[in-house]
Amino acid sequence: MKFPFSPKYVSRRSPVMARNVVSTSHPLATEAGLSMLRKGGNAVDAALAAAITLPVVEPTGNGLGSDAFCILWDGKELHGLNASGRSPAGWTPERFTGSSMPRRGWESVTVPGAVSAWVDLSSRFGKLPFETLFEPAIHYASHGFHVTPIIADQWQRGADELKSQPGFAQTFMPGGRAPGAGELFRSADMAQSLRLIAQTKGEAFYSGSLAENIAAFAREHDAVLSVDDLAQHKNDWCGTISQTFGDTSLHEIPPNGQGIAALMALGILQGTEIADLDPDSSEAMHLQIEAMKLAFADIHAYVADQLHMTDVTISHLLEPAYLTRRGQLIDRTKATNFPTGAPKDGGTVCLATGDESGMMVSFIQSNYAGFGSGVVVPGTGISLQNRGFGFSTTDGHPNQVGPSKRPFHTIIPGFVMGKSAPVMAFGLMGGPMQAQGHLQMMLRTQVWGQNPQTAADAPRWRVISGLDVALENSMDAATIEALAALGHRVTAEPPEASFGFGGAQMVHRIDGGYVAGSDPRKDGCAAGF
Repeated sequence: MKFPFSPKYVSRRSPVMARNVVSTSHPLATEAGLSMLRKGGNAVDAALAAAITLPVVEPTGNGLGSDAFCILWDGKELHGLNASGRSPAGWTPERFTGSSMPRRGWESVTVPGAVSAWVDLSSRFGKLPFETLFEPAIHYASHGFHVTPIIADQWQRGADELKSQPGFAQTFMPGGRAPGAGELFRSADMAQSLRLIAQTKGEAFYSGSLAENIAAFAREHDAVLSVDDLAQHKNDWCGTISQTFGDTSLHEIPPNGQGIAALMALGILQGTEIADLDPDSSEAMHLQIEAMKLAFADIHAYVADQLHMTDVTISHLLEPAYLTRRGQLIDRTKATNFPTGAPKDGGTVCLATGDESGMMVSFIQSNYAGFGSGVVVPGTGISLQNRGFGFSTTDGHPNQVGPSKRPFHTIIPGFVMGKSAPVMAFGLMGGPMQAQGHLQMMLRTQVWGQNPQTAADAPRWRVISGLDVALENSMDAATIEALAALGHRVTAEPPEASFGFGGAQMVHRIDGGYVAGSDPRKDGCAAGF
């Protein structure tokens, strides 16, 4: 594909073109990935070194206690890895009362899977020694790094909310406050945990000294996460699910993640003329918003840990005839608040890499809401995710909280394939924005021919709920007015507003190399050689 490389939007950055590329949300993580490629490593080594560095330099979005997912092209075939953890065995439905799960604290903490993802990916696909991948992260944790502006702002917001959570201030508020932009931050505790993980290939985290520290701190706070819960964790090589649109197909990890929503929305749009519309027109955005609302209505009712999707399955949700019926509900003249369908008859970091051999990786890991649960295990620097918040407390819901069960997940890697060759590894962090961002990036790059940086720069929309839609205020005023006239309850927000419009990282295959883009809403960059 030949892209128009003249910038269309305000940002500001040119796309990066090289035979080896890394795109992440932090420059130091991008450089960590490139350093592995220079050592003779491959795209998986680069992705892992970047992923291991990001909990140090961007703790606002991920930590050693994160979950992770990956889609990669190994040069011959596509692979999908689900490294999301399960709930503690002691989490019975009776343990939780109220209309929703706790958002912060120990009662939101599930087993972290990111460390196991690093181990499994390195073992199966990496070229460099596992310990080598940790060298940049350990250096920055030991010697410090200068906090970047956007992360400093997120850090302050997180500290304001989480300073009373167990262990948080001790690790992330040196001197009693969050570090500001340009200040040096270091964590000797995190450096030591990284060394233990590297030396034991993750064993210390799941059955050794770090596991014992995590479990002991849980007991101290009347939580039930145990060494057994950690030791019994395992990942799934789950493959991908996909939706074709034109000459390419979008691939996602199967549930328990929300990637299926992007596939459903894309399938709903199959029956429309969206490819013939201007990408920044109100008509194109209206169709995308309505398709996304239809998909969200279903996934919130039916998507869960795949083992518990026994009534409505993946195949039901992706059935072409069903998606066609759903698409027929879209009114081109007005916004609609859609009900759930009947498909059965009767804060996160993402990164992308590509190497000159053709290997491509889309990797994502997250603590979920900012710093996650806010719980940090003393003496370890391990900040624990709050993925338990993704469970439902509704009796009989497939995603109802229960023991040793994966919750509904927002983080999703994305990958685009041609008929027989890889096209693009990408991701877009940002909670419920992610599936919406995948749809927007897929259409902008594959249907409307925008290069990755231009697509990342473009103003975005975000479905909130009902008829409520957030639009970036950089969007053309006439488009905003036209969407409001269609009945969308529109709020215009700056791109940095609560960071709700996400941050994309994209690596697109071109002749003999790649073109990469990195989101201007983040502190990161794409680079290559």
